[in-house]
Amino acid sequence: MFRWLFGTARNCGFLHGCQQEYIYQQKFSLVNIKLKWVKDRTLDAAVAGERDLKAAGILVSLIYSSSECCVPIYHLSRHRGQLGLPHDLKLSTFIRRYPNIFTESFFHDSGGTPVPCFGLSPEALKLHREEVSILEQNRLELRDRLCKLLMLTRDRILPLQTIDQLKWDLGLPYDYQHSFVPNHPERFSFVRLPDDRAGLKLLFWDDELAISELQKNISLQQNEEDIKNGSLAFPVSFTRGFGLKRKCMEWLKEWQKLPYTSPYTNASHLDPRTDVSEKRVVGVFHELLHLTLHKQTERKNVSNLRTPLALPQKFTKAFERHPGIFYISRKSDTQTVVLREAFNGRELMQKHPLVKIREEFASLLKKGLLDRSRGVYKKRIDANCVEGARKEVRITQNTSQLNSDDELDSMFSEYDSDDDPLHNPS
Repeated sequence: MFRWLFGTARNCGFLHGCQQEYIYQQKFSLVNIKLKWVKDRTLDAAVAGERDLKAAGILVSLIYSSSECCVPIYHLSRHRGQLGLPHDLKLSTFIRRYPNIFTESFFHDSGGTPVPCFGLSPEALKLHREEVSILEQNRLELRDRLCKLLMLTRDRILPLQTIDQLKWDLGLPYDYQHSFVPNHPERFSFVRLPDDRAGLKLLFWDDELAISELQKNISLQQNEEDIKNGSLAFPVSFTRGFGLKRKCMEWLKEWQKLPYTSPYTNASHLDPRTDVSEKRVVGVFHELLHLTLHKQTERKNVSNLRTPLALPQKFTKAFERHPGIFYISRKSDTQTVVLREAFNGRELMQKHPLVKIREEFASLLKKGLLDRSRGVYKKRIDANCVEGARKEVRITQNTSQLNSDDELDSMFSEYDSDDDPLHNPS
């Protein structure tokens, strides 16, 4: 059976000091096992709404950090790429879905065009202030999360662009580059990368942090023989009705017995064409998902991590090959990778304080969407916000940030829509 499954592979180098009983295992080639994707409605429910929650959370942070009580739509539009919203959805349309989160006002520019401005409702302000307080209380724990992310990389460096894609998942403040990183100069330093991008470098390696989640729980889910041999197994569960074939079950059983390589150790000795190497790849993403608050992230967020994490080509195929460890949800027109073991049904088994705040925020979003459909909310104009926005536009124009009529027109095209507040006051 196993000769048929594994075959033989080319010889490869071995880590100096590797236990002799594991040497033969690097000779097994990467087995061509394909497991089908089966929809998991329970985990899909855990993912549903995350896109809108993330987008709304980022917008709330942007508005809260503004010096004015409301922000013109074109300022918010500059950050659209970070929101993850569908390309055909106007930002103003999205914001107006949640009138219990965002308050709307407008003023007329010099050409008479109405300029929408958005502020925060008292309910949203209250929740966001609670979130800011939790961030402060957990700043050292969040620092360690960022440290561990950098410790997973080969050179202890990541481009800021890559961290930006993961900052919501990690629980970092929206403006972490200015409000968070400078507070820990002993740990982090901004650097210029060879491709001229800005990056973040880890300055201090902490051995106490270099222990994976699987190793932490070693006594809870591993037998003594596996612990002694270093062949730690990942917790596995499948969607109800998965129907794993016998040959796949045999392969998975043997794969779990392969040596576990900590994601925090150098794995250059592993042949990327082997199942041993694949187990290391699974271990890296197992640890990465444990670093996230919701134990999930969009697949595209990790697609550019191959070089920093020293991963082989087509490394994300590990998600499909191990559906008992990861679930790929296709909700919201994207692929979200979920760590199965972290959930009991659709609920996280361990919730970070920030997750609890986000759940309250999600409830507020749901209520606002429902109340809006009932016509509960009406358009409100705040004269102070309007005057503040007018002032901001005048300052912007005076400093030549808006340097052409074409640029001004492109900014205001955002609100030339059917749901313009002038036409639809609800």
